[in-house]
Amino acid sequence: MGIPAVVLAALFVPARAPGDPASLLALSGWKLTLPEGQPDEIGPDRLRAFSHPDWFFVAPDGKGVVFRAPAGGATTKNSRYPRCELREMAAWSTARGRHVLDLVQAITRLPAKKPHVVAGQIHDATDDVVMIRLEGTHLFVEGGGKALGTLDRDYRLGTDFAIRLEASGGRVRVFYRDQETPQVETSRAAEGCYFKAGVYTQSNPSRGEDPAAVGEVVIRRLAVVHEP
Repeated sequence: MGIPAVVLAALFVPARAPGDPASLLALSGWKLTLPEGQPDEIGPDRLRAFSHPDWFFVAPDGKGVVFRAPAGGATTKNSRYPRCELREMAAWSTARGRHVLDLVQAITRLPAKKPHVVAGQIHDATDDVVMIRLEGTHLFVEGGGKALGTLDRDYRLGTDFAIRLEASGGRVRVFYRDQETPQVETSRAAEGCYFKAGVYTQSNPSRGEDPAAVGEVVIRRLAVVHEP
């Protein structure tokens, strides 16, 4: 079932730059989950020329891709929350090889009632390994339902930041703002892993949220490296 018309009508829709997101980001090897339908998924072939006027489009400045998910949006089978999120079409191990996701992004909007979003993940075959999470102004790394370390206690919406998720040797490292040493490092043996990027809004109407309230992330750079 799609997003109700009242939700769509309530969304603030800014001017959009021409072009498709794939003209700015390297999207081969990814699929996209949208916050509508069952939910709808856009595979790698379609993603090469895909945009959505409400959820996934080139930012007005032409320098990034907007990912947006309303609190009243469709959810995946094992989640209560909506997302507009890329999912890497891969399955790797934290114990073998070296696997890196580099992002430059800004979190630009939060739901009002529960102002929480996730903006980048490593996921394994069953659950999240690490997530980049913003709650209010607190930007931090979470894993296994626990806070693993703070990135910024006073993050301001719209501020670009670089984030690197790196896995090798059974360890996961998170680098923030081009630091040479990791801000967070944790031991984690995990199989069937893949990266996720975009926005995963952590609120819904059952928590008293307006269905039209959105989480929003603008990604300006996305790069993945896998080494044997």
